[in-house]
Amino acid sequence: MPAVLATSETLGEKLEVRGVTRRTFLAFCTSLTATLALPSVFSERIAHALETSAKPTLIWLEFQDCAGNTESFLRAHNPGVAELILDILSLDYHETIMAAAGTQAEAAKEVALEPGGHILVVEGSVPTADGGVYCTIAGRTALQQLEEAAEGAAAIINVGTCSSFGGIPAASPNPTGAKGVPDVVKNVPIINLPGCPMNVDNLLGTIAHYLTFGALPATDGQARPLFAYGQRIHDNCERRAHFDAGQFALEWGDEGHRKGWCLYKLGCKGPTTFHNCPSQRWNMGTSWPVGAGHGCVGCSEADFWDTMSPFYERLPKPPGFGVTTTADQIGLGIVAATAIGFGAHGVAKVIQHRRADGNSEEPVPETTVDEKGSDE
Repeated sequence: MPAVLATSETLGEKLEVRGVTRRTFLAFCTSLTATLALPSVFSERIAHALETSAKPTLIWLEFQDCAGNTESFLRAHNPGVAELILDILSLDYHETIMAAAGTQAEAAKEVALEPGGHILVVEGSVPTADGGVYCTIAGRTALQQLEEAAEGAAAIINVGTCSSFGGIPAASPNPTGAKGVPDVVKNVPIINLPGCPMNVDNLLGTIAHYLTFGALPATDGQARPLFAYGQRIHDNCERRAHFDAGQFALEWGDEGHRKGWCLYKLGCKGPTTFHNCPSQRWNMGTSWPVGAGHGCVGCSEADFWDTMSPFYERLPKPPGFGVTTTADQIGLGIVAATAIGFGAHGVAKVIQHRRADGNSEEPVPETTVDEKGSDE
């Protein structure tokens, strides 16, 4: 069931007071529906849920992190972060952006946690070595802080790869014993939004789904929502056609790189990474790393720092094309098939013209195809 609500005042009432038109609000709900990969008919249901639900209580904890997910959150648009905090969410504790500090901040968190039923957002990995002393807040370790806040929580949303899987702090040799939240907390519904950082649209979509349907969205085997992590980056990449055509940038700044060719040979990990970066993008949907000319580093995958590096060396074999297929063979095969296609098209045109001229009695010329090319 949805979290205990912080106030009886609904979002619809809040928006009306602040002069937000219903058209603008419905446009926002339509955007959320698209993010959730739901049919457009669900936009009205999401709008109804958001309008009639009071603000859910959110507690946002930061541990071993770079604050990149907070930065992503602050760059939310339609609505912006001010609307998120004031109208949609009751963000009662966030040490980076809250006005209170020290004992006042800790007191505010205690008050917010007391009723239970809150949504707990965690950013950063949890150090567990030596009793967790490598991250302490108000004299208590991150491990203690997490266990306290998780008790009574309706759900935990891990934002970023560090809280989801341990991230960079957990990379070998992992001196602090850093772990992801799922390795520490049990018996609480958990959803992971990995990425360095997570896309705030996916956070909004997860919360909207929870408020609309009373449950977290469907997930994959790594507790990632399928609406955001159900497809490989490679399958939706704007450079995919160049991969299929065997057109690869070979050096940074070369002709292929300038023309927007595939970055696979420069280390792009899109063929092994699941995320909706190509569709959701960043900075108000304007661009994303591959669009800006840099390959994917696979940051939404567990243990990416160890398993995806070196980041500028290509994967030996892209998955999905057979275990013995390489990118070079794919490109050569398609080039050969295209040449064959053009040849066959030319022969057909010759036959067509001859028949039009009344010369259909002439024998059809035989085409010869290189054996290696036909196999490719």
